[in-house]
Amino acid sequence: MLQPAIERLRSQVGQAIGTSPWLVIDQARIDAFAQATNDPDPMHVDPDWCRRESPFKTTIAFGFLTVAMLTHLSHEALGWINSTGADDGGYALNYGFNRLRLVEPVPVNSRIRAHFTLLGFAEVRPDEFKTTYGVTVEIEGRERPALVAEWLGMWVSGAGHQRIIAKQTANQRPPS
Repeated sequence: MLQPAIERLRSQVGQAIGTSPWLVIDQARIDAFAQATNDPDPMHVDPDWCRRESPFKTTIAFGFLTVAMLTHLSHEALGWINSTGADDGGYALNYGFNRLRLVEPVPVNSRIRAHFTLLGFAEVRPDEFKTTYGVTVEIEGRERPALVAEWLGMWVSGAGHQRIIAKQTANQRPPS
């Protein structure tokens, strides 16, 4: 029998299912992303350079920073399906994107939020479910969104996790 949360998700296909709170994209977050990715592009990290040279006249968030914030924004908007653990509750995995567009740059100190619609939900293996979310990241006060995407995820239930572990253990046994 499927967990009630899984049945609830299945029933929400085609529906808008959550909007995150606003999140400020400040210079400290942009700088930390630049450091983490070894990308000191002045368009993102040098306000003086931007005032002189950039068409935006201010620093902007890395597009990949906006993408990277999707997990946080989804947790805020959707919560966890089940907050127990891998063995008994399950876990979510990022599976990629069918479509992703960075539509509008996010200026420093802008607030963003994400809107999520469940586009698809399918069992791909016993106790493993692929989700497809339509996501739009809005920039406060802007007409155009920062990002639009079809984001794929995998939900592995506790039973699915146990099946995966058993399969991995069987594959690691030395030949007899």
